[in-house]
Amino acid sequence: MSLPLVILAAGSLRAALTPLLAEFSADGRRRVTVHYGPAGLLRQRIEAGEPCDLFASANTEHPQRLKTLGLASALRPFAHNRLCLTTRRTAQTETAGWLELLGNPRLILGTSTPGCDPSGDYAWRLFDQVATLLPADAGDLKQRAVQLVGGHVAPPIPAGELAAAWLIHQGLADIFIGYAHYAGRLEQDPLLRVVGIPDEYNILATYALAECSAAAVPLAEFMLSPRGQYFLRAAGFLALNP
Repeated sequence: MSLPLVILAAGSLRAALTPLLAEFSADGRRRVTVHYGPAGLLRQRIEAGEPCDLFASANTEHPQRLKTLGLASALRPFAHNRLCLTTRRTAQTETAGWLELLGNPRLILGTSTPGCDPSGDYAWRLFDQVATLLPADAGDLKQRAVQLVGGHVAPPIPAGELAAAWLIHQGLADIFIGYAHYAGRLEQDPLLRVVGIPDEYNILATYALAECSAAAVPLAEFMLSPRGQYFLRAAGFLALNP
């Protein structure tokens, strides 16, 4: 029996890949072993020699680096995402808009860790785009932000918990900037409010695959097929070609 395909995938893909990989393997095609984590840290593990057939990253930069180093033969974008804000429902946040929330220096602003987790990199790009729109007392968003997810010393998020919800409920953040595909699940919590960011200021996150072995090609093609794209859209991701 052939060895299972080894997949290293961004943690934000778990809800989409769980049913997608189950269907891929159901018809007798190769079994799959998947490990989730922050894409930047996963890339470092691949560079250090960890076996990997397919790397599913929340950005294009990490797969491109593997290709440049000769550790991947192809790079394929496969999904898009956006950012949103999640905040605790309080008197000062209940009716505040997204820009007012970001500009309130009394609120603890949580993000993922830039460099280790692409969500943090996207948050930093958002900060650059909106800096001139904020009031003078808002401060430097990058200096205010507390990096709570995806880093080497980030607090462990309990299994089954959404990072934004858990961090806010633990009092570690008043606002968390994360991926918009989680919005539907976060909105089920009556204590939380999800606030969208207008497209003209939002960041379009492009997820990409790095094929690290020829054995990964059928799975990559399945993820890009209409059926594979169905699972991604069902989990809240944006279509690759809307």
